[in-house]
Amino acid sequence: MIYLSLFVEFLKIGLFAFGGAYGAIPLIQEVVLKNGWMDKEMFSNIIAISESTPGPIMVNAATYIGNNQAGILGAIVATLGVVLPSFVIVLLIVIFFHKMIKNNKVQIILKGTKPCLMGIIIATGLYMLGSVIITPNKAQVIDYNSLIILAILVFISSIFSLKKKKTISPILLIIVSAIMGCILPYKN
Repeated sequence: MIYLSLFVEFLKIGLFAFGGAYGAIPLIQEVVLKNGWMDKEMFSNIIAISESTPGPIMVNAATYIGNNQAGILGAIVATLGVVLPSFVIVLLIVIFFHKMIKNNKVQIILKGTKPCLMGIIIATGLYMLGSVIITPNKAQVIDYNSLIILAILVFISSIFSLKKKKTISPILLIIVSAIMGCILPYKN
């Protein structure tokens, strides 16, 4: 039963995850919490790990959640569920691309979804910001180490953008934040 549940839930996520992984995070969170597969803190950790490891965030999260719930077979089933819709959609687009892309209705739909996707991505960013800075216990204490790391990363990115007139590599920011996370003392 868990295998069917994992497949169906991640298939739905794969079908409705417009805007890529960051747009899918709220969908994944809703499914994970609704099914009681993990709590908010564990889910935030999964997203952090999924972002830090190679590969698409959505696939990494599905694989980990599936493995956490039903072992290796669960990981395979959840991953298959989340990638199957994209595979089929891309296959169909390749077949019908030239006819579809020139269609005015398709262009209108694409233009209409962009603001929605930006809103979802911004909302996800704000949620993740809150979950990183505010500790998830009942006291709702501010995690000053996370706030310091965030401020330093924003400062580095701003200076780099002003001096070099381009954005800094996300890989470099991940490495810098990992080093700072190791240096700053951990408080539980």
